[in-house]
Amino acid sequence: MLANIINHPDVQIEIDKDLKKYSTMRLDARGDLITVKSVEGLKHTLKALTKNNIEYRALGWGANVLLPVKADLPYLQLDFEFDRSVFESPKDEYILPGSVSLATLTSHANKFGLKGWEVFTGIPASLGGAIFMNAGTNLGEIGSIIKEVKLITKNGEEKSVIIDKNSFSYRHNHFVDSGDIIYEARLIHFGLDEAISKKIREYLDMRNRTQPLKEWTCGCIFKNHHDRLRDVTCRAGLFIDIMGLKGLTIKNLKISPKHANFMENSGESSYEDVMQMITVLQKELKLQFGVSFETEVEF
Repeated sequence: MLANIINHPDVQIEIDKDLKKYSTMRLDARGDLITVKSVEGLKHTLKALTKNNIEYRALGWGANVLLPVKADLPYLQLDFEFDRSVFESPKDEYILPGSVSLATLTSHANKFGLKGWEVFTGIPASLGGAIFMNAGTNLGEIGSIIKEVKLITKNGEEKSVIIDKNSFSYRHNHFVDSGDIIYEARLIHFGLDEAISKKIREYLDMRNRTQPLKEWTCGCIFKNHHDRLRDVTCRAGLFIDIMGLKGLTIKNLKISPKHANFMENSGESSYEDVMQMITVLQKELKLQFGVSFETEVEF
C-alpha cells in the first residue's frame, strides 16, 4: 500500500523490515520503514501519508525509543546528504540536516574547541532527535545552542521556528506539532576554547566508566523528578540503586550494574520485557519513596 501512495525518487520503502539494528537497544522488532533522502521527498511523503490517513512515526537513531515486536504504523527515517566540508574549519554558525549524528558534531567540537557543544557529549542520537527531546547531559542541554529549526508539517508544508527562551524545557520542546518532522537546524557556539576539548575527553571517559555505553541500551529509562515543594531533584538511578535493584533481571534484560537508570539487553529482549521492567520499577519507586517517575524513553 505504501508503495502505491508514495512514489518519489528520493524515497525508499521497505515492508516488514527487520528493525533490530535501528534501535540502540537492539530489541526484536519488525515494521515498515520509509527512508527519505531530500526535503522534496519528505514533503511528498508526509502529504501522501496524511491524505491517506496513515499515521507515522519519526525514527532517528532509535536511541530513546522502544520499538514494538510488530509496528502497527510505518517508521520514517531521514538520510540527507550534505557538504561535510563544513567541518573542515570552525564557523560562526552551522546549518545542518536533522539526520547528522551528534557523534559527528562532538568530533568537530573536540577538534576546534567549540564552547557549548560539549553539552551533548556521548549521546547516541541524530541532531533532529536530540532537538526534539532537548537532549542533554550534566554539562547542559542542546537547546542552548539551537537558533532556528526547520520542519515539514504533516501536510507537506515548510515551517521555520526561531528559537527563544520559551522553546525548550527539560527533555521537551514546545514547537513541534503532531506529525511535524525536523529536517534542518541552525546552530551556534559561544566561542573557541581549547579547554573544551579536554572537557569533552574527560566527560567521555567519565561516561564510559559510569554508564554502560558499550551495551545495548536505550539511554536513561526515567527522567529525574524535581520536587517543587522542597526544591529537591530526585535522581531515578540513585533511588533504584538504593533499593538494591542493580542487576535485576527479566529474561535477557537487566538493570545495569554500572548505572541503575539504564537497562541492558544481553540477548533477545523485546518491547514487552522492557515494559514489564519499567512497571516493576515504577511500582517499587512509588512504594519506597512516594515518587512517580516519568519515563524518558518513548514507547
